[in-house]
Amino acid sequence: MAKGNINVSVENIFPLIKKFLYSDHEIFLRELISNGTDATTKLKHLISIGEANTELGDAKIEISIDKKAKTLTIKDQGLGMTMDEVEKYINQIAFSGAEEFLEKYKDDKNETGVIGHFGLGFYSAFMVAEKVDIFTKSFKDEPAAHWSCDGSPEYTLEAHDKQDRGTEIVLHIADDSTEFLEEQKIKELLSKYNRFNQVPIKFGTKEINDPNFTPKTTKDKDGKETTEPHKKIEVDNIINNTNPAWNQKPADLTDEDYSNFYRELYPTQFEESLFHIHLNVDFPFNLTGILFFPKLSTSMDMQKDKIQLYQNQVYVTDNVEGIVPDFLQMLKGVIDSPDIPLNVSRSYLQADGAVKKISGYITKKVGDKLASLFKNNREDFEQKWNDIKVIIEYGMLSEDKFFDKAKKFALYPTVNDAYFTFDELIEKTKENQTDKDGNHVILYTSNKEAQHSYIQEVTAKGYEVLILDSPIISHLMQKLEGAGEKVKFTRVDSDHVDHLIKKDETVISKLSEEEKATLKPIIEANVPEKTYTVQLEAMDSAASPFIITVPEFMRRMKEMQASGGGGMMGMGNFPDMYNLVVNTNSPLVSDILNNKDENAQKNLISQAFDLAKLSQNLLHGEELTNFIKRSYELIK
Repeated sequence: MAKGNINVSVENIFPLIKKFLYSDHEIFLRELISNGTDATTKLKHLISIGEANTELGDAKIEISIDKKAKTLTIKDQGLGMTMDEVEKYINQIAFSGAEEFLEKYKDDKNETGVIGHFGLGFYSAFMVAEKVDIFTKSFKDEPAAHWSCDGSPEYTLEAHDKQDRGTEIVLHIADDSTEFLEEQKIKELLSKYNRFNQVPIKFGTKEINDPNFTPKTTKDKDGKETTEPHKKIEVDNIINNTNPAWNQKPADLTDEDYSNFYRELYPTQFEESLFHIHLNVDFPFNLTGILFFPKLSTSMDMQKDKIQLYQNQVYVTDNVEGIVPDFLQMLKGVIDSPDIPLNVSRSYLQADGAVKKISGYITKKVGDKLASLFKNNREDFEQKWNDIKVIIEYGMLSEDKFFDKAKKFALYPTVNDAYFTFDELIEKTKENQTDKDGNHVILYTSNKEAQHSYIQEVTAKGYEVLILDSPIISHLMQKLEGAGEKVKFTRVDSDHVDHLIKKDETVISKLSEEEKATLKPIIEANVPEKTYTVQLEAMDSAASPFIITVPEFMRRMKEMQASGGGGMMGMGNFPDMYNLVVNTNSPLVSDILNNKDENAQKNLISQAFDLAKLSQNLLHGEELTNFIKRSYELIK
């Protein structure tokens, strides 16, 4: 039997490993299963090229618990190791970077997953084990080996009588980690990290109906039939799918296959995805995966069911920041790349050139897929628009290349249920909605019901009105206005209808300048001056006497501030500001001016003002109660 010290100059690295990665201590099982997977796939390759004179057989990785002995065992049927290889790979290479590891990360409280940076994956076992035994036999014709270490730099290495090929790692679980002796805990870890492992993983057994057994049916004396119970047999409980959909060719998969895989990924997700994008590239980096566009709702939980990152079918994280562009993190699905290490860190992602290329590739693939869907089945694309628009609009804001591509398929629905691309919209409205100064005015509503009266007045003039109601639309309008020559977006309630798109025609006021000068202070005295600016305008006599409008600039700045970004932070809160437009050609306005009863005059103003507020959903609480009482008095 050989004895020795592990090649590390510090007195005891194991407590440091445990302390460093305590928050991530569950990853030990992922690391050990990954090692077993590598050993099995490497053997398969050696057999295929004739360098290993053995048969792979029904190779699997087996996980078992012995609660009485307080052990957790991970057993594979892979390459195995000779005694020399144990000495080399366990005692030397594994700790070749130990001193650098300690020096670099001893004061870093934020870095996690550092074991993988230095080939220390096997030693993650000591985060949960007070002692580790390795029993291993190589596929080569050499004796088996037994390595043992109790968490100190000292180890023993001796020959063993193990007969079957492969490696068996026995963890003697520490008193502070007994949760890893619970079957449910191990099931959770296997489901989280290894449910798509390349090599089958056995965890216990299960009973199934014997496929070779045919139950007999007999009749009693009364003719009643009885069928004997189906015979059960015990089989290995394989917990993983070794050939997930993302590793298969798109041509071999049906829509149902993709749908089933979506449910496999997210078993608690009841709604189907809208469509999927299958990723597959092998140069200049390796990447496979499937991304799903979910049906988004305003109440969606953005933290739930996120995109999962895998490395060779082993789960890494669902924090894909830096790999997937921000605007696509609302998607669901899987990305698998061997170019991203298992122990991925944010600093790694920020510095790695391949990761940036992956992000650009994903953006391009999503843009190409959306363009194809729009081109091949526009009607279906229009039906799905409301469920995907937030993702696309966010992408147009955050990625200039995506903005250029998306301009060809991003849609702008109207109140009449028509859908236009931006170029189609410009062409459709160019003639009728260009004002006297040459500005092309795009009219929109953010709430079809709340702004109904304004929409009616605008559509009566033959103008198109878009429905733009996503939370980031103010930011996107700003960008579109900057990209389009003399294009501006105006909400239908931002001015009275004749001023939304100013033409050369002028409406003559029935009130003289002197009468207007008399009227204005009367109105102002009866409305809150800090919130409302009174404007006297000559409009059609059939138009409403009082109209409340929201200045486009102030309202949009307020919305942009509320949704964040746009340079609005730190500028203070924008106040609620409204215009009260008084129609000087309205008969009611003339009555207000000419009424000598001050109380009656005040009541007329209050009633007209409240009606205007009601049309903008600004009448609430006590004001609404008083309005209702006053209205009943008027109709008595």
